[in-house]
Amino acid sequence: MSDIHGHDGHDSDASGGHGADGGHGGHGGRGAHRHGHAHGHDHSDLDWASMAPMLVRSGELYSPVYRQAAAWIGERRPLGEVRRILDIGSGPGVVTCLLAEVFPAAEVVAVDAARPLLDHARARAERLGLADRFSTIEAELPDGIGELGEADLIWAGNSLHHIGDQRAALARFAELLRPGGTMALVEGGLPSRYLPRDIGMGRPGLQARFDVVVDEWFSRMRAELPGAKEETEDWAALLASAGLTPTGTRTFLIDRPAPLEPEVREQVVNDFSWAWEAVGQELAPEDQAVVRRLLDPADEASLARRQDVFMLAARSIHTARRDG
Repeated sequence: MSDIHGHDGHDSDASGGHGADGGHGGHGGRGAHRHGHAHGHDHSDLDWASMAPMLVRSGELYSPVYRQAAAWIGERRPLGEVRRILDIGSGPGVVTCLLAEVFPAAEVVAVDAARPLLDHARARAERLGLADRFSTIEAELPDGIGELGEADLIWAGNSLHHIGDQRAALARFAELLRPGGTMALVEGGLPSRYLPRDIGMGRPGLQARFDVVVDEWFSRMRAELPGAKEETEDWAALLASAGLTPTGTRTFLIDRPAPLEPEVREQVVNDFSWAWEAVGQELAPEDQAVVRRLLDPADEASLARRQDVFMLAARSIHTARRDG
């Protein structure tokens, strides 16, 4: 099963595997997303203030992946040249602050549609001593792209796929980049894994079957977005279509072996719970019965108790440069 809310406290991704990490997610790629940051989803009925601590925990868990990715971007460009960074779909600011640390000369801007999460991001920046280089913009995208201003680095962590016309949005982001600027997309990766293929109950391969229903959900979600257009998920080609020069893709791994630390185990339980709420009823009855046992903390075979639970996740970062 994809970590259907793998957003790493950052992006709005829910399926981690195809997608949050982490930022949000983990958040890289597909899934039943927890929140609609920086895109056109209706998010007014969600209690972002109460969700922020959970998103922060997730973001901190996936931070090593995004720190590696940001350092990789920084290795190919003098850090002093990166003066302004836009973090699209920032959530509570875990990755935004990380970017500020990796690029010490840059002003970093958290961009999100949820004001309570932006307030949380600002408070985090203040605690980390980053407030003098930190600002926020509350914006619904794609309509609000024109409000964001120029940047040397635009980081979109599992947020682009929440916009119906991804090609058009990328073209508008490209216009914001200064000459030599970098676009970094966190999209794709591999479905996250938490359990062996055979867990001793039900039919082997539960997570693979969960991936199928998550993929189907993701396709429906994409099709229902305003202005939705189908796109082949060739991210380098899409970046090139925006007038940018693709500069490489790398995939970074989170590998937390069994037995898990309590905070990682809590994240796994959380991911399964969100997946169950989003698409669980689409599973076969036999699989539904197994997931109920996995989510029952009183069951000896539950995720909360079993010793074979692990976390293996991959996040892909696609980069491109604006020439001239």
